Amino acid sequence: MTTPASPATQATRHTRRASLWYAAREAFGIALRELRAHKLRSFLTLLGVVISTATLILVMSVVNGINLFIAKRFASFGANTFIVSQFRWAQSTKETLKEARRNKAPLMREYAFLQHHLVGYKFLAAAANLDPQPSAHYQTHKVDEVVLTGATPSLVDIGQQQVAYGRYFNTTDEEHRSMVCFIGHYVLTTLFPGVDPLGHTLFVGGQPFRVIGVAKVVGSSTNTTEDDFIQIPLSTFQKVFMVQPQLNIFVSAWNVTQMQELEGETRELLRMERRLTYHESDTFGINTGEGIMSAWHEFTGAIFGGSIGLVAVFMVIGGIVIMNIMLASVTERYQEIGLRKSLGARRRDIQMQFVMESTTIAVCGGVLGILIAAALTALVRVLVLPATLSVTGVVVGLILSTLVGLVFGVYPASKAAHLDPIEALRWEG
Repeated sequence: MTTPASPATQATRHTRRASLWYAAREAFGIALRELRAHKLRSFLTLLGVVISTATLILVMSVVNGINLFIAKRFASFGANTFIVSQFRWAQSTKETLKEARRNKAPLMREYAFLQHHLVGYKFLAAAANLDPQPSAHYQTHKVDEVVLTGATPSLVDIGQQQVAYGRYFNTTDEEHRSMVCFIGHYVLTTLFPGVDPLGHTLFVGGQPFRVIGVAKVVGSSTNTTEDDFIQIPLSTFQKVFMVQPQLNIFVSAWNVTQMQELEGETRELLRMERRLTYHESDTFGINTGEGIMSAWHEFTGAIFGGSIGLVAVFMVIGGIVIMNIMLASVTERYQEIGLRKSLGARRRDIQMQFVMESTTIAVCGGVLGILIAAALTALVRVLVLPATLSVTGVVVGLILSTLVGLVFGVYPASKAAHLDPIEALRWEG
């Protein structure tokens, strides 16, 4: 059984805590006064910590933003969907170029072959894009480039485009090669401002298409919109633009287990259709959201690892600069230290004062680095990539800058604390 502390002991503890609090508050106040008194020196001292903190947070924000974007992008195709394309998307540039030269994109006959022989899928769809991108216009309004896609009616059940109003094209439109189209929100607002587009005819690449449906807003990925698309039936795409289009084939399964089975069956069927022998590599690519995310995380992990090395170098440089500045500050303030010690200041008080000063400098650098990183993240998001300010990066940056101040402030603080008060008072600089 623990014996309760006596009132005298409790009072002593309370006095010590209060004394420590007042000493820390006083040291912090002195540190701020010193920073204000030597603005240029303080700013130069901050640079290393500012650069390292801003770099760390910016890299983490860009990586975080792109990870979220890619996850969202592939989640829009469903967790149990894979895409058969000309090559695998998540690999090195060398491998991509190698497969682009060797492989052939899926064609209509292969899509039809899968339709007849692949069993148990939830949805099966095909799509092809026109390259270069055509212009679209309605009366006096024009979009210079639109993403024109020829698709099977089942793509709406798999893809990220959903019907806001009107309808998507159906099997009848596909069979009759109807000149109809389904448009994105950007096309709606640009070509039909204040007008209901349903039933109106717009021109894409010089060809007339009647609008039958409008998609829900998808949003933007980088600095470009994802809503600048027009989709038409794949059979119409073949009739008007490209007789033998290069396809992406979308296969959607009912669950994860079946998806793995369908992936294997699809690979075997396509190898059979292309008459590949057992020792020949696939001449197509099968892409899954999980595989792409895994490869991307490896890539961004390598980038982050490299940035950690750079940040560590800047942090050490910033810490060394802080230590040197604090040593110079100790030398300048010998008489002040001697006077304080002669008036009863303890070594602990002097040490706390200088550690607090170095920590305050480093924390100010960390805060400034956070503000700069936030501004740069916003700029990157607008101009280049989908960056999202990383809360983890902000916390880690602040903790690291604080630790730099504490660690590199210990030696100058110890030197100041161990000065002989008589010698310090005699010092004339």
